[in-house]
Amino acid sequence: MTARVNRVSAGLPALLDRFGQVSILCLGDLMLDRFVYGAVDRVSPEAPVPVVRQGRVVSAIGGVGNVAGNLAALGARVGLVGVVGRDAEAAELESLLAKQDIAARLVADGERPTTLKTRFVAESQQMLRVDRELAAPLAGPVERDVSSAVLELVDTHDAVVISDYAKGALTPEVLRAVIGRCRERAIPVFVDPKGNDFTRYRGATLVTPNAKELAAVCGHPLEDDEAFVEAAMALVSAHDFHGVLATRGSEGMTLVVPDGAVTLPARAREVYDVSGAGDTVIAAFAAARAAGGSWADAAYIANGAAGLAVEKIGTAVVEHWELRAAIERELHAGEAGKVVSLSRALGQIERWRSRGLKIGFTNGCFDLLHPGHLSVLEQAGAACDRLVVGLNSDASVKRLKGPERPVQNEWARSLVLASLSVVDAVVLFDGDTPLPELEAIRPDVLIKGADYSEAQVVGGDLVKSYGGRVHLAPLLPGHSTTRTIEKLANGALSGAPAKRVMS
Repeated sequence: MTARVNRVSAGLPALLDRFGQVSILCLGDLMLDRFVYGAVDRVSPEAPVPVVRQGRVVSAIGGVGNVAGNLAALGARVGLVGVVGRDAEAAELESLLAKQDIAARLVADGERPTTLKTRFVAESQQMLRVDRELAAPLAGPVERDVSSAVLELVDTHDAVVISDYAKGALTPEVLRAVIGRCRERAIPVFVDPKGNDFTRYRGATLVTPNAKELAAVCGHPLEDDEAFVEAAMALVSAHDFHGVLATRGSEGMTLVVPDGAVTLPARAREVYDVSGAGDTVIAAFAAARAAGGSWADAAYIANGAAGLAVEKIGTAVVEHWELRAAIERELHAGEAGKVVSLSRALGQIERWRSRGLKIGFTNGCFDLLHPGHLSVLEQAGAACDRLVVGLNSDASVKRLKGPERPVQNEWARSLVLASLSVVDAVVLFDGDTPLPELEAIRPDVLIKGADYSEAQVVGGDLVKSYGGRVHLAPLLPGHSTTRTIEKLANGALSGAPAKRVMS
């Protein structure tokens, strides 16, 4: 029998914090995802097709690059080996990988183009996808270069993730060389497979087929938990795997390893887009195992990450802070529930607005919460029906305040803010200002301390442009985080007691 489990372990936050200590090498089919956004307001006179008026164009790393991007966002150190053409798209990929601090070894193949998927999107609806690719096995010299690159790098990593999109980078020879070396060195190999021939991955530590792939390999439909367990055990036996993690969409996922079998129900609240969710699953699972987590804890983290991924539009990555917030939210079912991603906040704000509630927004670093902060927050809460607080991430605070700040990390600051009764949601942001968040939220009132003028308030013109207003809250004199830190350093901290505004 397989158990159904949905209970969070108290040790998961500490496990997540160890992600920054692990190094994972990614190998597979690399591609560039391009999104062309526009508007449709007429039909072509040449044929019965919509005419898309092109707007912004966005590029992202796809294929195995999305796995690497997820690992980097989760805090792991990431290496990548992939194949590109000798073209402009290869240079664009190299630049995007560098921006995410992914140490990429790109093998150029002059006989094939860089795989490019271009999607045309209008009014949030994908109208067309155009693929430029050569889905053929690598030629001998390039195949040897890929194998050599991986074998050169693998010993300096804690785990390897193989992402197969059937574009030709993962030839049988490449797979044999990599999996063989990893088994010799006791380095775990996690494979996101493609197709029905799992003999290609023989000897891998764990494979992550989806429900359709697993059913195709078995040759019959899989109706319930026990059928998935039986099918997974057959794969383990036939191909010398250590385990199988079967992703099952709305039914969650089933893990089968020597320790036993467990099924975890799906965790998404609202599903917007399943694109790239499998990449998020294998990235989170591999990071958790490499960081010393148990099989069950790794599956729990992967399941939570998948739930966050499908709530986002497109192949967006899951950040470390939002996964940690989700885990903490389950451990502390009260305060931490207010700490949300922007996408989740937007859903909640839409529900509030449907009830006629006025939305307020304020922001800051809130490094050491003092009476001055509490006064501004109380005034902000009084100026609206629901208050959203934008909180600078740790990286943002360091840029603004210097390398010694923040004193408290982003999760600690989030949880303290969320414990206040006047705060209804806390959204972390990485920029120097929360202007992108303001553009998405469009609050009815923007609140800042009166040490700013209206002209100095970031986003003030935006809010007023659609009929909102800016409220400047008078400051409580004599309070400053910088001065508080100086007093702590000098051992002379004093001050008036804070007002009680805790839940």
